[in-house]
Amino acid sequence: MGTVYLVGAGPGAPDLLTLRAARLLGIADIVFYDALVHPEALALATRAEKVAVGKRFGKFSTAQAFINKRLVDAARKYAVVVRLKGGDPMLFGRAQEEIDALTHAHIPFEVVPGVSAALAAAAELGVSLTRRGIARSVTFVTPRVGENEVVSDWQECAARADTTALYMGAREAAGIAKELMRRGRHAEMPVAAVENASLPGARHWLGTLGTLAQLEQQQFTGPVLLLIGNVLKEQYVARRILPLERAGAA
Repeated sequence: MGTVYLVGAGPGAPDLLTLRAARLLGIADIVFYDALVHPEALALATRAEKVAVGKRFGKFSTAQAFINKRLVDAARKYAVVVRLKGGDPMLFGRAQEEIDALTHAHIPFEVVPGVSAALAAAAELGVSLTRRGIARSVTFVTPRVGENEVVSDWQECAARADTTALYMGAREAAGIAKELMRRGRHAEMPVAAVENASLPGARHWLGTLGTLAQLEQQQFTGPVLLLIGNVLKEQYVARRILPLERAGAA
């Protein structure tokens, strides 16, 4: 019986992998990897069989039940099985479904944390999500709801937190802005969008809830993380509203 390692690949940049993640990739017999995993990170698995099990919005996605079964089957054949997930496995990474499947099959597992996209986006912008005197709370939310899942009141959480990190929401920007303003957020609340955080091709946008709908007109090729809150106020006052720009642009 092998062990399954649920490993966080981080937001994209391969050198943001933890040392433990890199070590496990190096000794893995088989790696099941997400669509957003960087090729250089995957290349660390020099001796492993590599199986793509990615999920991307609007594209072919591997069913979660199928992934669960493959992990169980692999652990009965290989000593070291790595499930390589973008970001952190325990934050919008469906790790619990895989943990439950492994537990039910009596398969040993270990979770290896990774850098989540919200932290990478904050680093890109040079903005603390918990800036002293401004923000004492951060919420991580997504408007995305899977099939047969109960809809939660994520809007209320986002409206109450000092800083909100919103995953997988750029295509619903107008509706998100409308709902948050309906719940008391001011139209001038600063918002930042970061596409492909941590990668050389990262792009930034800075605006407000009142202008957030503009994001729906943009063409995205990578994952987008939204940050909402007054921790962004200085950046907004200094730069005003900008179109999506490459990281480091004037």
